[in-house]
Amino acid sequence: MPVALYQAKAEFFRMLGHPVRIRVLELLQAGPTPVRDLLAELEIEPSSLSQQLAQLRRAGLVTATREGSTVVYTLAGADVADLLRVARRILTELITDQEALLAELRASTD
Repeated sequence: MPVALYQAKAEFFRMLGHPVRIRVLELLQAGPTPVRDLLAELEIEPSSLSQQLAQLRRAGLVTATREGSTVVYTLAGADVADLLRVARRILTELITDQEALLAELRASTD
């Protein structure tokens, strides 16, 4: 695989590396959501949400449509939701493994 492709993949995962962006994507799994609802759920400054939404739009993960004075965001495709589900499954397995290891450490008497 060419280095440029590795770089593009790394940039993609770096873009996902912000908690607000991940939370926005999770919220959008429920369907199209107005910005005001995202703001209410996230409890962050509008300017901060705007920056994070812009990053997600540039990456092609979300789309925005205007309905009157309301801007509504939607996941750009089902693959985004699939990616979030896979990430959740991987994290669940990792945490489960860590909990088992922690239990073993607590039970051992060195």
